[in-house]
Amino acid sequence: MEIRKCTMSDLFRVMTIYESARAFMRDTGNASQWGGTYPGKELISDDIANGRLYTVARGDELLAVFYFNVGEDPTYKEIYEGGWKSDAPYGVIHRIAVAENAHGMGLSRLCFDYCYEQCGNLRIDTHRDNIPMQRALAKSGFEYCGIIYLSGTEERLAYQKI
Repeated sequence: MEIRKCTMSDLFRVMTIYESARAFMRDTGNASQWGGTYPGKELISDDIANGRLYTVARGDELLAVFYFNVGEDPTYKEIYEGGWKSDAPYGVIHRIAVAENAHGMGLSRLCFDYCYEQCGNLRIDTHRDNIPMQRALAKSGFEYCGIIYLSGTEERLAYQKI
């Protein structure tokens, strides 16, 4: 398996993976984190164009997708009921999704490890109802740091690994 940057030719398959991930979240008690349409095609196209969307591929088959960027993220400026472990420059992981046929292969861990190799200070957040992601974060050495808010109103649990 290899991790590589997404290209526009991957867009259809990436959108299919996100559709599958939304169904998985609904089935595991997390229907509200991504709703029925997030992330949209425009956002994903922008991530690809800016070189911030990555895939895990086995040959020509895409198994997982995730956003990764090193640099400040305005979402993490304010944290409540806790605090960040470090204020040093950090990498951000968002929108990890695994293809339906690739669950249980340890791909989230593979993504986390890849990002950690690029930047040894990572931040990520997830919905309170996303228990599978919370478990994956704990297994990969992320520590719960507090609560952040998306757009000022949507609560997320914030984690960091240093």
